[in-house]
Amino acid sequence: MSRTESAQLVERVLQEITDCLEKGETVKLSSFGSFIVRSKGQRIGRNPKTGEEVPIAPRRVMVFKPSNILKARINGLVVEGEEEE
Repeated sequence: MSRTESAQLVERVLQEITDCLEKGETVKLSSFGSFIVRSKGQRIGRNPKTGEEVPIAPRRVMVFKPSNILKARINGLVVEGEEEE
């Protein structure tokens, strides 16, 4: 693949992930992790500068949960089924 084709493919994959997350779907990438959309309700926050209480609007947030395989690899552990380098 050329560099341009590779870049287009990566952009399409990222766009598909983004589209799924916008719809509230969970995106799971095997051996990597999951992107999850969670809803947070309204709450009262505090302005740190003035100490004034302010309402924080309800919103959706994205959370990443790494897979056990990814966690093991970043900690230098050998994952079953993979060879040591």
